[in-house]
Amino acid sequence: MTSDFAGGRLTIDLGALKDNWRTLAAISPDSECAAVVKANAYGVGTAEATRALAAAGAKTFFVAHPAEARAAREAAPDAVIYVLNGLPPGACDLLASLRVRPVLGSREEIEEWAAFVRASGADEAAAIHLDTGMVRLGLDPDEARAMLPGGLGFRPALLVSHLSCADEPERPETEAQRALFADLRSLLPDTPASLSNSAGTLLAKTSGGDLGFDLRRPGVSLYGSMPIEGRASPLKPVVGLQARVTQVRDADQGAVVGYGGAERLTRPSRLAILSLGYADGILRAGGSEDGQPGAVAYAGDVSCPFVGRISMDLIAVDVTDAPSVKRGDWLEVLGANVGVDDLARACGTIGYEVLTSLGRRFERAFVD
Repeated sequence: MTSDFAGGRLTIDLGALKDNWRTLAAISPDSECAAVVKANAYGVGTAEATRALAAAGAKTFFVAHPAEARAAREAAPDAVIYVLNGLPPGACDLLASLRVRPVLGSREEIEEWAAFVRASGADEAAAIHLDTGMVRLGLDPDEARAMLPGGLGFRPALLVSHLSCADEPERPETEAQRALFADLRSLLPDTPASLSNSAGTLLAKTSGGDLGFDLRRPGVSLYGSMPIEGRASPLKPVVGLQARVTQVRDADQGAVVGYGGAERLTRPSRLAILSLGYADGILRAGGSEDGQPGAVAYAGDVSCPFVGRISMDLIAVDVTDAPSVKRGDWLEVLGANVGVDDLARACGTIGYEVLTSLGRRFERAFVD
């Protein structure tokens, strides 16, 4: 959506996105660095992000669904593209026509793809998903040991697994998954392997060995979110969000603000009402209550706390300390002062949810 009168304007820095990919690629230079562009490239825009990342040097991309694969293929005609969520029944012809590869995670999917390869006569590559501890998608270790040595009826292009706890480096599960994946990978030693997500890419290794294997799959870190809490981030912010001030009003000490009267003002206050709300992906949990602060906006370098509950289309913020704020001004909600992870903490969630929740009513601008 583009409109001079939108309630919020979203700025996406494609130069920062490319720099983040280069930073992540340099962590383990002996392992290829792919790019995950699922969920509309974490809210950034599939086509724009894929083109930018391909220009930066990314050659392999991961999406969740075939529809996302179509958008990524149009943006990167020569890239290798994998569909992480597996093979929907009856989707073989579509995936082959798009030249994208399913990540097969069950006996049924493997058998359907193998039958398609036999019938078509094509040597259609696919990835095999191994469950090393997530208990979500993938062959469990016993299934893998039973199926892989005898051959699958097609060319496996990649072995994939997914780390469940790498965002908490002290957890032993990451090394256990690495060791199990290395063991299962020995069943097809000549097939490239991929284990690391964003957190695994940034963690790089465990006490037992390197997490990179042949290919890493960073996602949220590309877009400026640091998945490992407490670590200094080498990443640049990609997304900026400003909200329009639709009204400025004075309120007395003791007045209650918003739905449910969740916050009572402790001083005479000046409030700016932002044309922004949970319908735009600003999570309702980021509002404030008496004694419990919420998220903040910024007017220049002045912090303007959210006041009361976030509603569908509006947020009240305290601009008492920014007296120049007026109707029609724009306040920062994400940007130089408020990172994706800062807003996520204020909302009791993670950067992934903040990015993928950003709404479609914003005026969007791509800069490089």
